Amino acid sequence: MSNIINIATKAAYNAANIIQQASRNRSKIKIEKKSGINNYVTEIDKHSELVIIDTIKKSFPHHNILAEEIGYDNQQSECTWIIDPIDGTTNFIHGHPQYSISIGFMEGNKITHGIILDPNRNDLYKAESGKGAYLNDTRIRVSNTSTLENALLATGFPTYDMSILDTYLAIFKEMLQKTSGQRRSGSAALDLAYVAAGYVDGFWEFNLKQWDIAAGYILVKEAGGMITNFENNDNLFKNINTSVIAGNPKIITEIIKIVNCYLKK
Repeated sequence: MSNIINIATKAAYNAANIIQQASRNRSKIKIEKKSGINNYVTEIDKHSELVIIDTIKKSFPHHNILAEEIGYDNQQSECTWIIDPIDGTTNFIHGHPQYSISIGFMEGNKITHGIILDPNRNDLYKAESGKGAYLNDTRIRVSNTSTLENALLATGFPTYDMSILDTYLAIFKEMLQKTSGQRRSGSAALDLAYVAAGYVDGFWEFNLKQWDIAAGYILVKEAGGMITNFENNDNLFKNINTSVIAGNPKIITEIIKIVNCYLKK
């Protein structure tokens, strides 16, 4: 793997040390409420993000940074690091061990590298354009499940925008009736990593941010999967907000059909 992956990995593990130490003493973590409902940030999100950025800047001082807490640091570079220091902050706050560190790398308008670290399992998912996707040192591929009936899907509940709740629940109901089941982990980055590893066959969620999906995007692609927005095009990084469908090539078309049926109503 390239130096980009090496630096991203180093940055993620530096942040993981802070996050996991804090997780053992959660009562002392300072929590703030951001705009909207069910939207929280902790001092640990902020601290770990700064550690990630500092690690990256030591090697690439002139690259742009797009991170959940600081926003966009534009250095007029063609290269941008896209960072979510804790994807699954609500889980982290409650001690639920399903959260991750996500770091993607964009050259121009193309995501070329990504890592997702699960600090609770010490699992590192990594991918580089044209070089495949890996879990630790083992090559991973999306599943071979060929029908939606046999598929296990991951999803994410609407938490910030309740105006889409009825539409979401209608889609969820049909998916539940037509699949082997659905899972909601609370970390979209890990959900995408699980698609890449074949642990779930597909994933869909409304209103994600670029930092939620940047690393997962390249992981799914390099693992032989497909990832698109609800409009069924690959332009996921034009805006900060996007809705995402990912899966193996055999079932993703069926997921797209069901989602779009309800969006047109």
